[in-house]
Amino acid sequence: MTTLLINRSGPVVRVALNRPEVRNAFNEDVIADLTAWAASVAASDARVAILSGAGKAFCAGADLSWMSKMAGYSQEENEHDARQMAAMFNALDTLPIPLIGRIHGAALGGGTGLAAVCDIVVAAKDAVFGFTEAKLGILPAVISPFAVRKIGVSSARELFLTAARFSAARAKDIGLVHTVTPEVSLDAAVDGYVNELLTSAPEAIAGAKRLIATVAGRAPIDVAEVTAQTIAQRRVSDEGQEGMRAFLEKRPARWIS
Repeated sequence: MTTLLINRSGPVVRVALNRPEVRNAFNEDVIADLTAWAASVAASDARVAILSGAGKAFCAGADLSWMSKMAGYSQEENEHDARQMAAMFNALDTLPIPLIGRIHGAALGGGTGLAAVCDIVVAAKDAVFGFTEAKLGILPAVISPFAVRKIGVSSARELFLTAARFSAARAKDIGLVHTVTPEVSLDAAVDGYVNELLTSAPEAIAGAKRLIATVAGRAPIDVAEVTAQTIAQRRVSDEGQEGMRAFLEKRPARWIS
């Protein structure tokens, strides 16, 4: 995976976009490599993943040379290309482990889309975001389901239409980012989340991610049976039984190293 830097330390896997000469801009190779990486992580015993960018930016959107190629594509070729990108975002979005975004510099276009599929986003105070596609006469179409779900319709209507860049503070206000910190403190903030996540049960985390996707936007009465079955299954599971025993016996659960 030539476009990525991958490092694993115990249960934590880190992946960095590694095209600093173009501010980690997307092209077909990045899309293929991130898709393959997501599949490998989903099949592994890793418990937390961290996504970052090498160099001065997280991800500045689409690569210019790639865009110039797409400009000559037929509609069918563009549809194929867009489906590949959609599959990549979906693979990241549905990872069974937490995905933390470590954002610095620019996160524009698809880079903002990457932030939208992260479960937790930590951003440098001076990071810049933007759904900038309309400035180029195109749309943030592939990332829109993830972005609208994260920031809501009202913010999407403003930010998709103006294509304006916005600050990390604004990103936090609209729910795209969870923690804003000086860049020198980014790693400490990420590590704080990692430590918290490693005290939660791995199967419960995966189940919680599925549960959120199931109940989001639905009336409580419509999902009452699903939620009842879900909690019942977790209570009788090996992990649920261990967690409750550990609590009652006032000891760490077995998944806490």
